[in-house]
Amino acid sequence: MTQVHTARFGLGQIVRHRDHAFHGLVMDVDASYAGPAAETGVVASDQPFYRILVADAEGGVIAYAAEEALVATPEIEPLSREDEREWFTVDAQGRHAPRSQTLQ
Repeated sequence: MTQVHTARFGLGQIVRHRDHAFHGLVMDVDASYAGPAAETGVVASDQPFYRILVADAEGGVIAYAAEEALVATPEIEPLSREDEREWFTVDAQGRHAPRSQTLQ
């Protein structure tokens, strides 16, 4: 039987990586590992994996991280509505999708 995992973090949420200590913005989530085969190391592949936008002075990079490696950061302010609209498509129910995707 397949176990269904519910993502702990939502699109637009600010999170921190436990080991690498960077903060970033959740841009997308996969229900399980969707990267190259056998590249998860000791991390379980059957958990949500997130694409995290990590901004720095030179711009930013997208990190791909397992849910178990991320923690919520309630002390950091969430995106403003203006920033939300810049990065995401937001529907009437408040659901988010990356700007490159449409909500169904």
